[in-house]
Amino acid sequence: MRAGRPRVGVFQGFRGGATIRSARHRRLPAAALAAAAMGLALLSLRPTTPPGVRVVTAARDLPGGTTLRVRDLREIALPAAAVPDGAVRSGAAGRVLAAPMRRGEPVTDARLVGAGLLDGYGPGVVATPVRVADAAAVRLLRAGHRIDVLAAAPAPMEDMVPVPEGRARLIVSAVPVIAVPRGSPGDQGALVVLATSREQSMALAGAGTRLSVTIVAGA
Repeated sequence: MRAGRPRVGVFQGFRGGATIRSARHRRLPAAALAAAAMGLALLSLRPTTPPGVRVVTAARDLPGGTTLRVRDLREIALPAAAVPDGAVRSGAAGRVLAAPMRRGEPVTDARLVGAGLLDGYGPGVVATPVRVADAAAVRLLRAGHRIDVLAAAPAPMEDMVPVPEGRARLIVSAVPVIAVPRGSPGDQGALVVLATSREQSMALAGAGTRLSVTIVAGA
């Protein structure tokens, strides 16, 4: 070997190895960035889930005539296609149920007693208060029930129409209850408000004071 000649091979080998390692280090971040970009592109292609519609539902089984409290209600999100017509989205607390509800059932305007007693009823319907002799029977009633109202057989001098002894008269049949006032019952029984025609209202007014009720099956 000649004296004074530089050892180029060793230096070039070292520089070449460093260059290869540097290129590898540069490729790793580039690959990661490419994978992230691909992932974002795939996410952008996925169909977006539309936001749910929040509605009010019954938090438990509720009988008709219930005055709704906050703990009786629960808000949930439903797909727009599953939201029933007239679904209530807020403000249900303090309203009165016109019919029973199952737990989880969405509250709709048809399930609530309107601001007026006869909201939702057609023309010719009147609100008829009826005092029933048996206050305990009235406590079983809820708005939305349908009932028959019967009058006890009159005493001999109370009515000129002959009535078989001991047999009650049917005054109105399958009329809806629209309110059950929760006042303290007295000696004169308890009050219930019915949706009737004017003719039915007149029949009830003339039926005397010894009235009883039966709940119609399926009401």
